[in-house]
Amino acid sequence: MNVTLAPLLAIFGLITLGTAAPAAAPPLLVFGAASLTESLQDIGRTFEAKTAQKVDFSFGASSDLARQVEAGAPADVFFSADTAKMDALEKGGLVRKSDRREFLSNALVVVVPKASTAAIASARDLVALPRIALADPTAVPVGIYTKKWLTAEGVWDALAPKIVPTLDVRAALAAVAGGDIPAGIVYRTDAATSKDVRVAFTVTNGPTITYSVAPLTGSKHLPAAAAFVAFVDSREGRVVFERRGFIVRP
Repeated sequence: MNVTLAPLLAIFGLITLGTAAPAAAPPLLVFGAASLTESLQDIGRTFEAKTAQKVDFSFGASSDLARQVEAGAPADVFFSADTAKMDALEKGGLVRKSDRREFLSNALVVVVPKASTAAIASARDLVALPRIALADPTAVPVGIYTKKWLTAEGVWDALAPKIVPTLDVRAALAAVAGGDIPAGIVYRTDAATSKDVRVAFTVTNGPTITYSVAPLTGSKHLPAAAAFVAFVDSREGRVVFERRGFIVRP
């Protein structure tokens, strides 16, 4: 379903505006990784203004959202913080390969409470800390990316007992912002949403972070879902992601 945005919006407009007194179109339900919260809300508002199509969001860990989709949750679009979760849905027939779009990336950062004087300039500096907040490294994309980085740096075994696993990246950020944990590892874009943390160290040699978005084949509103995905990947959508600090690939 690789089609351009203009035809999709035109078709979608006919669907929603083609009768004299159309019934209100049911809202689209978009499942999105927690790190996408502000960006997708911004994009959703613009999409609604252009199409009169309401969009609802459910944000959380990509792993949890993917499980919900597999269990039959009535979502129309899935936006994962990695490709592995989307691969699994594609294998199960819940996503078509031709519909996937993978143009978004991010960076890992170590955050500490704003008032902290901790000096962290490398992965090895984390070993001296008593605890580190991190989204579940066995399931959540940011945790998996981080574990790969720390393993490559040769410090994962030393840090593993100190990891405080959280439900998603925003929970890890909140743990540090509240002063409960001396440091955490989150996406750069998440760190930018909090005034209560500061970035102590930006990872420049970590694994490639790749987000993946697609309409779900089980959507009852597939034309609208495809139009939303196309809009997310449009110039307007990409500008929003760039403004929020994401890495947007050509």
